[in-house]
Amino acid sequence: MSDHFAFTKLVVADLEAAHAFYTSVFGITELARVTADIGGRGIHEIMYVPTREGGAQFVLLTFTDLEAPRDDEVILGFMTDDIDGVFSRTVAAGGSVVSEPKDMPEHGVRVGFVKDNEGHLVEVVQLLR
Repeated sequence: MSDHFAFTKLVVADLEAAHAFYTSVFGITELARVTADIGGRGIHEIMYVPTREGGAQFVLLTFTDLEAPRDDEVILGFMTDDIDGVFSRTVAAGGSVVSEPKDMPEHGVRVGFVKDNEGHLVEVVQLLR
């Protein structure tokens, strides 16, 4: 097996609230939960089924000794066929709109940015047809 990108772990303060947000907005499916430690720091995480065969896995993680992680260390990227629906579900789930979707025909996409319920930045992309 060659080296390849396999997963992203998003560090959150409230694991259950983040889980509710991402499952309601993006429809991802929980695969497993893990309680362990990293270098002596306790963690709880939720792993999700990759959204495409062979795709990278998304994981939510909370450190048991961390009150609030920084919200600007990562930008998540989600592809969709319904960007307007994602933006509506984001607001309904307690997130916010940062930049309304706009067509970028030079790149063949429609792109917008939202923040999740904890303020993490999420780029949402829909292919132009």
